Amino acid sequence: MTAEDRRLAAGLAAALALFLPLSLAVRAGEAEWHAHMKAAAAAGQRGDRAGALASLAAALKEAEAFGETDLRLAVTLNDLAVLHQFQGRYSQAEPLYERALAIRERAHGPEHPDVAHSLNNLAVLFSVRGRHAEAEPLFRRSLAIREKALGLEHPAVATVLENIASLYAALGKTDEAKQFADRAAKIRALKR
Repeated sequence: MTAEDRRLAAGLAAALALFLPLSLAVRAGEAEWHAHMKAAAAAGQRGDRAGALASLAAALKEAEAFGETDLRLAVTLNDLAVLHQFQGRYSQAEPLYERALAIRERAHGPEHPDVAHSLNNLAVLFSVRGRHAEAEPLFRRSLAIREKALGLEHPAVATVLENIASLYAALGKTDEAKQFADRAAKIRALKR
């Protein structure tokens, strides 16, 4: 082994000594994150909202360690926002949805189905809070992304169409609401 080879080997060993513990910690954190997410889902299925909240809070702590652009963080934020919204804690849900959306846009770009999912969730929250003017463009953008990425007859497209129909019904725009509801119903009626 030449002096150059020994120097390279020593540099590699030093790098491994520095990054291997970090890599193992991330893997350990990932296992913990998965366990907390699984526990949150199980608690939610049992109707144990307090347990779901505690598990999601623990999962969020793990996900934060993965970095601000990690998609596991976006998933955790989204699920936590859904729980807060379900419990009527809208002001707590909104920044979580917004943060999840920002992470997904950075990770995937603006035209990805995961971005559409976040847009739809945030739009539903705005709609529930009576912020219809803010909800409509988010629903429209979500619909456009899903139609382009998933096709015109995908069930996820029907979901957004139903949400837009509900928005228009709340605004008293019955003709528009019916058009969107009818289109969604046709998609739902397709045999898959």
